[in-house]
Amino acid sequence: MRAVVLEDHGDPDVLVLREVPEPVPGPEDVVVEIVATALNRADLLQRMGFYPEPGPPREHEIPGMELAGRVVALGDRASAWRLGDEVMGIVSGGSYAERIAVHERLLLPVPASISVADAAAIPEVWITAHDALVVQGGLTAGRAALVHAGASGVGTAAVQICAVLGARVVTTASRAKVDAVRALGADVVVDYTSDDFVAAALELTNGSGVDVVLDVIGGDYLPRNLQALRTGGRIIQVGVMAGGTTELNLGALLPKRASIIGTVLRGRPVEEKIAATQRFGRELLPLFDAGRLRPVIDCRFSLDAIADAHRHMASNANVGKIVIDVAP
Repeated sequence: MRAVVLEDHGDPDVLVLREVPEPVPGPEDVVVEIVATALNRADLLQRMGFYPEPGPPREHEIPGMELAGRVVALGDRASAWRLGDEVMGIVSGGSYAERIAVHERLLLPVPASISVADAAAIPEVWITAHDALVVQGGLTAGRAALVHAGASGVGTAAVQICAVLGARVVTTASRAKVDAVRALGADVVVDYTSDDFVAAALELTNGSGVDVVLDVIGGDYLPRNLQALRTGGRIIQVGVMAGGTTELNLGALLPKRASIIGTVLRGRPVEEKIAATQRFGRELLPLFDAGRLRPVIDCRFSLDAIADAHRHMASNANVGKIVIDVAP
């Protein structure tokens, strides 16, 4: 089968399309013929050598953390799916390929209202956003959230989750993306290049602060996030696009009785990833067919153009997901 292999680390040109052996399913795995995958920031970091796939090294280093496709083979004990079922899910790596073996419980059915090719834009960012906001952040109806990078994949999912929960949300975006993010249901969209998200968060909450901050930026956002947080609130850190080092006045943290929670999805034990996947499936997946949630797709590239897709993501021009079409 064809797959994108990292034979070195560096710029996008190290992504090489080549023939590799077909995957062999474990007892509880299924083999999925991939119709589409999608990019995540972690893919760019892995390509540069900063974020390797967890676990023992594979024979071939194939990036890719999510997929949508059709089941074409079953492991000896796999019973959740039938051949031909349309599925989507998260993996720790390997989805830049025509086929992949996946634990059957890491997969969810593709919503009937969404094509299997578009469903590739759902798993990684929607499960991440749901786990961060709802499971770890405790967000519920009537509460408020601050979501950074509202035009990113995680951001476009998080804004919609807040809206469908009945929670208020203030989010940040660059000037060119403000209108697109507002259309997803954000109460307030702050142009981070010119306006103050702390002031916006306090205004939205009548001075009390938001209950949850979902941050993929890091860097000097942390002390400002704390200022925007209510007493007893939670900051969920899911990325560090602006860097992982900053200064924080602990004297400001203590009276807030706040929690700062760092989290990643990729490196968790498989049972934790299954739990996150299945809870998302129960609580939010039906809302796609109800027309209340939708994947946001910025653009599409073919698997042959994977280097161009990486360049597009690195330019920060996208609103929503960059999908990679693998097969018809």
